Amino acid sequence: MMSSDKINNKNGSVELTAECLCKANKFTSHVQRAELPLRAVYCHCDSCRHVTGAMHTSDIPWHGDGAAIHSAETLRRYAFSQRLGLLFCGTCGTPLFFETRVEGSAIHKYGVLTGVLANVDVKSLFKITDHIFVGDTLDGGATPWFCDTNDDGIERPRLWHGQMDQSELLERPLVANSDATVLAPSTDDKENKSENEKDEIPIRCKCGGVDLVLRRPIADYATKARPELPWFVDPVSNKSLGGFDACDSCRLSSGTDVFNWTFCLMQHLSFPTSGNDPFPQSTIELKKVVAAPGSDRDSRWGTLTFYESSLDVQRYFCGRCSATVFYAADDRPEMVDLAIGLLWSQNGARAEELVSWDFGGKMVWRQDAVGGWRECFIERIEEAADRWRIQRGLPKNWRRIQNEEAAKKERM
Repeated sequence: MMSSDKINNKNGSVELTAECLCKANKFTSHVQRAELPLRAVYCHCDSCRHVTGAMHTSDIPWHGDGAAIHSAETLRRYAFSQRLGLLFCGTCGTPLFFETRVEGSAIHKYGVLTGVLANVDVKSLFKITDHIFVGDTLDGGATPWFCDTNDDGIERPRLWHGQMDQSELLERPLVANSDATVLAPSTDDKENKSENEKDEIPIRCKCGGVDLVLRRPIADYATKARPELPWFVDPVSNKSLGGFDACDSCRLSSGTDVFNWTFCLMQHLSFPTSGNDPFPQSTIELKKVVAAPGSDRDSRWGTLTFYESSLDVQRYFCGRCSATVFYAADDRPEMVDLAIGLLWSQNGARAEELVSWDFGGKMVWRQDAVGGWRECFIERIEEAADRWRIQRGLPKNWRRIQNEEAAKKERM
């Protein structure tokens, strides 16, 4: 016979916790288990990608005390649009809530970004019902690996060119994961891109406070012998690895359950109009110039700031709009992790002319998702990305092959 405690636990409520990376902000709410999974909308618009550094934003309705959020002194507000505000931690940059004011009243409604929610032990916390503003991505962005993540395995999200119920509903073939080239740019467009456009891409947040450039890495790597290439460079295409990161720190700092990084050497970063002006060639120097006080700081750094999540790690973000920019570590001063969502590629959100994506590979730090709803969620993303890779006829990423061969050797 089932105990009353188990019955109450099964049929009662679930406590949801939203927390920032530095722990300065923590909010709780309760949702009835019968209401799960909650409805989640994924937005792929230019603004959402560039305000977080992620490939999308995703939020669910917040059932907690809105007044506590509205009055929180540790939260900064960024005017995302005329009707929306983004609330983020001013210390670590974590975006926590979207705030909407109810027209004609002083009431505010809140949506919590799913990446800041604790990994509670429920089967499925939310289901994705809609992907909106897919048209902004040009290439479909992250939609290929988020179209088969719902727990029921049956109901697939709707893909909207723009706003939900106000734009074209994009057609999807009946075969699962066949949305691969839903909005891929034409071949003619790709052929018309100059070499300069292919190898130089702006790095810019939504508010424009962070404005940098990634300059010609492929051309530089192509001149090097294979042993001289950095570990993150594909030895055939000379593109930089594009990875999937499930670590708790990255999801908390960005508000996104899975963050997508690529990598670059400091020597390939510059200001848009730097000319011959020197740019920091190490993360040690970068930290020093960004942290410079007042008039000693170069104005071209704009709103770039950082939070030290550990003694030797800096997480750079925009202090005005919260966008994640770089991950830097003192033990590898020559390079940074770069947020793919900030790349303004003319070929599409995935910037595939520069990024060698590891579609379907095992996510790094996936162990952080074990024991809660994220565990199965992460697995379904990996499986969906791999099916999509196969459908496109793409080979496994070279880094994935290396990892699988190493794992095989360990088992022998």
